[in-house]
Amino acid sequence: MTAKLIKGTDIREEILNEITAEVAQIKAKHGVVPGLVTILVGENPASISYVTLKIQTAHRVGFKEIQDNQSPDISEADLLALIEKYNKDDSINGILVQLPLPKHIDEKKVLNAIDPDKDVDGFHPVNVGRLMIGGKEVKFPPCTPAGIQELIVRSGVETSGAETVVVGRSNIVGKPIANMMLQKGPGANSTVTIVHTRTKNMEAHCKRADILIVAAGVPNLVKPEWIKPGACVIDVGVNRIGEKVSEKTGKKVAILRGDVDFDKAKEIAGFITPVPGGVGPMTITMLMKNTLNSLKFKLGIN
Repeated sequence: MTAKLIKGTDIREEILNEITAEVAQIKAKHGVVPGLVTILVGENPASISYVTLKIQTAHRVGFKEIQDNQSPDISEADLLALIEKYNKDDSINGILVQLPLPKHIDEKKVLNAIDPDKDVDGFHPVNVGRLMIGGKEVKFPPCTPAGIQELIVRSGVETSGAETVVVGRSNIVGKPIANMMLQKGPGANSTVTIVHTRTKNMEAHCKRADILIVAAGVPNLVKPEWIKPGACVIDVGVNRIGEKVSEKTGKKVAILRGDVDFDKAKEIAGFITPVPGGVGPMTITMLMKNTLNSLKFKLGIN
């Protein structure tokens, strides 16, 4: 039996269409749309590419979008002042500072300067605390973990009472998704185990998982024999292992592998995400959802 593919590209379209419709309703009733500002410091090619995609997506769903590009030599004080300007701007519901920042700027200080009620990335300590408390306290779950949860729920995978194992303990993916999966409520209520580089017998823990979320950043770390038959496998890893020439363009493109041996794992798992096209498309999608929710909180309609 071959696993059912959980296609992030398809679920992304579903969610973006929902957001577009809701934005149109809010605009018609309240005369406002969500406002998102993206601050880009410097000219990092990867950051420019990522920010461009965020801008395109924001325009697609009907947001007001401001792209604020700054010189790489902007002072920390000036960047903090810029953030404060947008904190006070009532037309802006989400503030995103694209990382990485130049070495002379303290990233932690910058992220902590964002108003927690406009921190649509969900990285501010206040929003980390809200996520830990759970329930109605949660405003902005981090985008990649939120996308993972949507993939699981919208694929019809039962989470209540499930054994969920998370491979990786990063602040961006591992810790928050583990916390989200153990909370009370739909799409959660799991029994959660986190494994990491110091875990003894990682294989044994993985083999117990009804839902296996792998975010280690190590290509093909999880072997097929580590997977419980019929399990849901969410592969967060995007690892560049080389280059190849594209048949369509004739240009060199990266060869990507996930943290799971996909070709073999798909013959054992019940559900599995591909790499690319699985978790990746969900991150910007959930950024848009968080920005919409920020406006809804402000209007009192959430």
